[in-house]
Amino acid sequence: MQALNLPRYTFSLSHENGKRKIFDPIRKKRVALTPEEWVRQNFIMFLTQDKGYPASLIAVESLVNINGLSQRADIVVYNKQRQPVLVVECKAPSVKISREVFEQVSRYNIQLKTKLICVTNGLQHFCALLDKKGTGYNFYKRYLSIHL
Repeated sequence: MQALNLPRYTFSLSHENGKRKIFDPIRKKRVALTPEEWVRQNFIMFLTQDKGYPASLIAVESLVNINGLSQRADIVVYNKQRQPVLVVECKAPSVKISREVFEQVSRYNIQLKTKLICVTNGLQHFCALLDKKGTGYNFYKRYLSIHL
């Protein structure tokens, strides 16, 4: 798979029924290795190994209901009180990070109400912190240094 703008990690990869799979340590199962999944798994490793977030406080493809429609947030990180503190939207490296991607993760955050959102395609990572008024986001230069 493509090299990403993240540290290099070791993964458990396999082939099953002609499809490449990667072991997801959060869901504890092998999943199809798509470009987006490659970014998600690398970002999970970044969160757990480099930033010290406990895997037990991370959810993958977390169900979010928006106006009666079920959608799934790629990664949601919770604090020790089990309140969501970070939502991450992962895209394939070929997908440009755009305003629409930020709008997508912002819609998830209407329900989740995290203070921090992050968007990544594995090559670029953008995080934004909810402003003190709770009405907008400020881009955050040192992403993911919040405390749980």
